[in-house]
Amino acid sequence: MGDVKINRGDYSLFESALKKVLPEKQIYTELAVRFAYGTDASCYRYIPKIVVRAQNESEVLSIIKTAYDHQIPVTFRASGTSLSGQTSSDSVLILLGDDFVDTKILENGAKVKLRPMVIGSNANLALKPFGRKIGPDPATINTARIGGIASNNSSGMCCGTKDNSYHTMDTMRLILADGTILDTSDDQSIANFRQSHASFLESIQNLAQVIRDNPELETKIRHKYRLKNTTGYGINALVDFTDPIDMLAHLIIGAEGTLAFISEITYKTVMDHPHKASALIYFDDLDNCCNAVTSLRQRATVDSVELLDALSIRCVGAHITQNLPNFFYADIPDDSGCLLIETKAENDLLLDQQIEFINNLVKEHHATEHSSFSKDTVVTDFYWSVRKGLLPIIGGSRPQGSNVITEDVAVPIERLAEGVRVLTDLLKKHNYEEGMIMGHALEGNLHFILTPKLDNEEEVKKYDLFMDELAKIVAIDFNGSLKAEHGTGRNIAPFVKVEWGEDAYGIMRAIKSIFDPKGIFNPDVIITDDPTLHLKNLKAMPEADAIIDQCIECGLCEPACPSDGLSLTPRQRIVLWRQHQELVRTGENPELLASIQRVYPYMGIETCATTGMCATRCPIGINTGEMMKALKVANRQPDIANFAQSHINGLSKVARGMINVSHAIGSQNSAKISQKMHSIFKGIPILPASLPKSVKPITQLMNDDAKQSVVYFVSCVNRTFAEGTTDHVSVADHTLSLFKKSGFKAIFPENYTSLCCGQPFESTKELLANEKSVNRVNDALLKASKNGEYPVYIDNAPCALKLFEAQDQGLLDSRIKLYDAATFLVEKVLPELTIVNKREHLSLHIPCSATKMKAAPALTKLAEACTDDLSFTNIACCGYAGNKGMLLPELNANGLRLLKKNIPESCDHGVSMSRTCQIGLTEHSGIEYQSIEALLNHCSQ
Repeated sequence: MGDVKINRGDYSLFESALKKVLPEKQIYTELAVRFAYGTDASCYRYIPKIVVRAQNESEVLSIIKTAYDHQIPVTFRASGTSLSGQTSSDSVLILLGDDFVDTKILENGAKVKLRPMVIGSNANLALKPFGRKIGPDPATINTARIGGIASNNSSGMCCGTKDNSYHTMDTMRLILADGTILDTSDDQSIANFRQSHASFLESIQNLAQVIRDNPELETKIRHKYRLKNTTGYGINALVDFTDPIDMLAHLIIGAEGTLAFISEITYKTVMDHPHKASALIYFDDLDNCCNAVTSLRQRATVDSVELLDALSIRCVGAHITQNLPNFFYADIPDDSGCLLIETKAENDLLLDQQIEFINNLVKEHHATEHSSFSKDTVVTDFYWSVRKGLLPIIGGSRPQGSNVITEDVAVPIERLAEGVRVLTDLLKKHNYEEGMIMGHALEGNLHFILTPKLDNEEEVKKYDLFMDELAKIVAIDFNGSLKAEHGTGRNIAPFVKVEWGEDAYGIMRAIKSIFDPKGIFNPDVIITDDPTLHLKNLKAMPEADAIIDQCIECGLCEPACPSDGLSLTPRQRIVLWRQHQELVRTGENPELLASIQRVYPYMGIETCATTGMCATRCPIGINTGEMMKALKVANRQPDIANFAQSHINGLSKVARGMINVSHAIGSQNSAKISQKMHSIFKGIPILPASLPKSVKPITQLMNDDAKQSVVYFVSCVNRTFAEGTTDHVSVADHTLSLFKKSGFKAIFPENYTSLCCGQPFESTKELLANEKSVNRVNDALLKASKNGEYPVYIDNAPCALKLFEAQDQGLLDSRIKLYDAATFLVEKVLPELTIVNKREHLSLHIPCSATKMKAAPALTKLAEACTDDLSFTNIACCGYAGNKGMLLPELNANGLRLLKKNIPESCDHGVSMSRTCQIGLTEHSGIEYQSIEALLNHCSQ
């Protein structure tokens, strides 16, 4: 019915034209950079010929027009967490910049207007005060961005079909292949489009008429979308609506960037009930487990029901060795499974009634073991984090060098037990014994993961036969969906016709032809003429380093990385290092090897903050920063390091003197001078314009009435820098004041001004100096605390983390009771205070060290006590990373580039618990970020 021919133009001419409309720094042609940026979470490896970053809609429009004129295909990328190859490209890959991060709450939270680079969970965080959330809730919602969520019609665990993007989209702003902008929230834009694109809209209406004239096809379409279905285009738009504008907008949902670019979308939000509970329920018989799901769907009030088969249960138990029910660690039969159930309600009474009904229902289906329902968010969040991390957890346990392929099907819920059985038999038939089945069981949506080694023709042929049979079973025998929520991509494109049949597939081809006659938008995705597309350009994952070999390149780590957008992300660092090691071994592709060796020292190693925040987002804890530390060539100077560790007090005095000189000549002048000196010698730090004052000597307050004692470890950074930029008051002054208010006597370790946690030496690989520093701290804290009788308070989060880690490593005596500032203040101090002087508005930054110590809830509780209007920076790591903020200031600037946008205009106070982070936050926000001690002292009596 429709046909699209792709005759690619000249890339060199396109690049030249592109440089006329975009800054050259936004156009990437270096081979290694293209290789890294071209990576997504799928099982495919495509290398773009050009990668371009568009900062705003105007730049996207210029790129599209240039591509249209030169007939060059383009692919849009948001987070690259898609699993089916829809964000891979061997042509031009378009990355989106910061102007596409924008959230506007409408109608008191009933609607939300979002640009495509907003992370799904951040949209929900903005909606939380209104008790609302967006409908789609993919497992990757903490990483996936709105552009991808809408373009894939992602659903997830709770939203089913009724709350997905298709059903909750209100309006959309989009750009078509010919450069036309349509905004369906703007009546004038719609009127102009009806006039300029009358034949376009008529063509869409004609396709709708074709369906109406074919009752059998219309019935099939309605049945298919009763299930979760993202196979092909959403042609239900042609039967659900009568206005071609509505048809057009809803066709874009789930079109995977093949029809238009989504510049902005407004969602109708859904209620997020505050009362919720979750439970893990085990069945020793898989049929009983699946039949329980059908009953839950028909009879109970449940928001989500997740299924794990026996292989999945065992794999999770092997990786997460505590805090789960006993059956995760028991010897369970192959024919077993478990359900993770969540139920929500408007109030606690109703929730208890729902829980009781569910408990009785699963008992009817012979549930074997029950965790009991928990309302504790610590417990329930942990359960759901396990489920959301299943793909990387399972992928991480794969054989070395094997691929990771995830399939995603849906069968009618009433045939769920049968579907699971048939899929299990199919996996065994094709010798995929490792194939694990899990999924959103309430919707009949099943995922299974394969880990084949597709490095030989026999394995590829085996996979091909498996896919052929899978397509027949799911699409024909079960009349189900070959792709329920992961999108068609390249993986299922060759099977769209198998699932839908000739008539429906013809309509889909016609849709592509109407929207994109030159075929410039994401060719071969959804619609392809290549029956073996799913077998081509399969990704190799060669062994490179034990730290990273388990990585499946899912990208869940990326939002926590401050160098994202500046150089490389953790995923991209891993991708390039894997390739580097493989090329060194094989001697192949010398051009790529040379390119990697050219860019990796700066893009890979130097600009890695090495804070390990990537590991906090990775379900299997891969810390790319550890590998970067190992790869870094240390400029070791042990004599200088040993001198420094034994003269900390003297060096602190020198630093304070230099700070005084800098302020005497003016902080702005000092910043300019140091920048010039840094350009000559990189070892000279660049001083920030918002350089704090030097700290005044600590005045030890007497507290004869104190009932308790605490050892106070004053970090060297807080013995050097004052609390703010305007006076010499120290963090210690505020801390001691809080101790006095709450009835604590502060005990200072002997020679405390000469103590250092050792972090500066560890980061420069001066291991002997680090060991000596820790030993000195150990002796001083043991003595001051009377061998652990008194708790030890550490006033800087990175120093606290360093000492916690030293204690875990056995370098610090286990009797010493260490406390980070937030935890101690919440548990010991806040209950003794009266809050009298709250800040009207407050911005909170949770530093990466606090996240890693699990001190974020305590820090948040303290901030909430000091204001009725708390906002968050939503920045996982600022990139200051010790001294990198001054030696590599572009990393801190990049990590905080969205900071001002994330601070409400009315907010003029910020708070955190890391002194160096606070320097960068103050520098890049325009407001003063103070310590949590200073804030709490100000607000209390």
